[in-house]
Amino acid sequence: MKLYHVSDRSIPSPDAHYGRVNADFGQGFYLTPEREFALRWAGEKAVLNSYELELDGLRVRRFQRDADWFSYIFRNRRGQDSLDADVILGPIANDTIFDTMGVLSSGFLAPKEALALLRIGPAYTQIALKTERAAAQLRWLGAEPIARLDSASRSREQEEYLKALGEAMAELL
Repeated sequence: MKLYHVSDRSIPSPDAHYGRVNADFGQGFYLTPEREFALRWAGEKAVLNSYELELDGLRVRRFQRDADWFSYIFRNRRGQDSLDADVILGPIANDTIFDTMGVLSSGFLAPKEALALLRIGPAYTQIALKTERAAAQLRWLGAEPIARLDSASRSREQEEYLKALGEAMAELL
């Protein structure tokens, strides 16, 4: 599995314990198989790190955009990561949660309503390496500087998403 991670530097040996505890899948090193999605997070003087991950022998948990996924994210937002896995694969929710200022994971909405809102917009995939065992099976392929990004398509996608989210939230309220 080829994966990408954007940073301000090359990361040949990532730390599986790096990252925020309250992220979608809890603490871990986050990657994506979607190169274009990885580039969305690039700042100035960013570097795109490329990797290959061998999943054989690892405890892998896969999520879809469903109630199980929402429940796991909801717990992680409260620092209650309890899943016993080396690698977690699934949709990213950070954009949606950030854009709604935490309303979706605050408990203000019923879980069914929050999940409906989380399903709005494109579904990008993220992979979280949770253990050193998983990091040991990640092979760094190299890093390349990112010269220029296409912010216009990202802005259009964001505008479409915010419009759809606003319409859905107005219906709930």
